Amino acid sequence: MIDLYTALTIGLIGSFHCIGMCGPIAVALPVGNKTTFGKFNGVLLYNLGRSVTYGILGALFGLLGKGIEMAGFQQWASILLGVVMISTVLFPFLFHGKLRIDQLLTGYAGRLIANFRKLFGKSSYKNLLIIGLLNGLLPCGLVYVAVAGAINTNSVANGIAFMFVFGLGTIPVMMSVTLLGNIISQRFRKQMNHVIPVFIVVLGIVFILRGLSLGIPYISPKSQMLTPDKEMKVKDSCCSPKKTTEFKMN
Repeated sequence: MIDLYTALTIGLIGSFHCIGMCGPIAVALPVGNKTTFGKFNGVLLYNLGRSVTYGILGALFGLLGKGIEMAGFQQWASILLGVVMISTVLFPFLFHGKLRIDQLLTGYAGRLIANFRKLFGKSSYKNLLIIGLLNGLLPCGLVYVAVAGAINTNSVANGIAFMFVFGLGTIPVMMSVTLLGNIISQRFRKQMNHVIPVFIVVLGIVFILRGLSLGIPYISPKSQMLTPDKEMKVKDSCCSPKKTTEFKMN
């Protein structure tokens, strides 16, 4: 349950960052000729499409996390993910914004947008859903953070839930951009853009602490050993019925 609260928080806070990349797409959605009720349904369908794609990604990366757990590298993976999350914040700062990790995928993003741009020419619920599904594949720093959380769930089902709830968290702000326009002031967005990096760093620290298994409740609980406890083995051997040898008298 704590993981889902984390996913929802990432979505809610990160949605202000999403306005920069996904905002133009949200504004350009083909819903202009629909009624108010139709616009609402269309925009909701688009955003649910994004969340479904996030859920699919959650299944894939949750499966990866499960494999990592079975291999016995769960703690190291959590530490590594925390370091990566912190690095995504420090990387642009160290290079003064001239080089960013998401810039490495700019070409992929451009090709993806070009492929579904023609979908904006026709106003239909089907097109809006497809646009949302494809939009979920766009490179985004906050999605990478959510993916790290999905890996750390160590479960396909939990990975799906984590990423889907993350998508749901972005819906309120993204729907307001489409239906009400850019009602969020530039000043407030700048303030939130200062909060988001701090939030990512704090989350990265939590991941590192979780991997260290310091015994801190909820934050860094002691990890369960993958090998059976020796005491349990001794107990089982003591409690197991002993074989008795019968002697027959001739």
